[in-house]
Amino acid sequence: MTSLFGGGGSSSSGGLNQERLEMALTEMDTVTDLFNRMVASCQSKCIARYGEADLSKGETVCIDRCVSKYHEVYGKVGDKLKIRGEGMQR
Repeated sequence: MTSLFGGGGSSSSGGLNQERLEMALTEMDTVTDLFNRMVASCQSKCIARYGEADLSKGETVCIDRCVSKYHEVYGKVGDKLKIRGEGMQR
């Protein structure tokens, strides 16, 4: 039987597949947490009340900017962590 992340269940690659699975789950948890925080933050900052079915132009612009800032900061933090991780491997 093959695993979700490639290959069979041989003992030589079993640890690697398990490690990949754990890394994928950690990444999924991180992205889910980011998304939930972004939604909560941008919603509270940009939507005062739900008076209409659709967002107003101002609310839409605010949400676009808020999401863009979250994405930019998340990228910068990821870059810093990557650099730090590479430095620790040496």
